Amino acid sequence: MDEKNYVRAKSGEGMTEEESLRRIIADYERRLTEAADLVAHVRHEINNPLTGLMGQAQLMLREELSDSARRRVVTIEHLAGRIRDTVAELRDIQPPIPQATGSDTAPANSRQAGEERQTDTPLPQS
Repeated sequence: MDEKNYVRAKSGEGMTEEESLRRIIADYERRLTEAADLVAHVRHEINNPLTGLMGQAQLMLREELSDSARRRVVTIEHLAGRIRDTVAELRDIQPPIPQATGSDTAPANSRQAGEERQTDTPLPQS
């Protein structure tokens, strides 16, 4: 929804309050879906090299190292683990389940099919 239509929807110009609210909700759902998709992409792009980094650190710890080198590799492994744990928390960010629009269609973009997720009650149809 472009800015002009968004302002129009917010002001209710030329439409019922329900139509205005439905447009605003649809716009926010689209934006949240885009943000969730971006988060999923970033998570993937961080996890791939991070897995390699952690694996290399673990392989180095199997080798004979000086005490200072071993401490550095342990630090690298520990900090990479913290990044891994933080990135894992991003799995909870999912796109919203679109609200019903009067038809009996299932959500098109549910990433966790079969998993029940609590959603707001759709607006009544006029």
